[in-house]
Amino acid sequence: MFSSSRFSLLGRIVLLAMTVLFLWALFANDSGASGPAGHYTVHPGDTLWSIAANHYGGDPREGIWRIEQANSLASGSIAVGQALLLP
Repeated sequence: MFSSSRFSLLGRIVLLAMTVLFLWALFANDSGASGPAGHYTVHPGDTLWSIAANHYGGDPREGIWRIEQANSLASGSIAVGQALLLP
């Protein structure tokens, strides 16, 4: 089978690979692939749901959460003319 030195070498390689992957994951930065943030001015009849549905793909609830977080909206209410940051 394997000699102890060969197994030890394989163990060291695996440990090194795991360490490199861990450090890469730890220090990886956001790629910015989502693009720059945009701005949106609230129009009459707009809701966070309609804004999120029109500007983000998928489930609008994720978009609503992102808009609320980016604009520090505590109650989720918006007003006509309000400028929103769309991350």
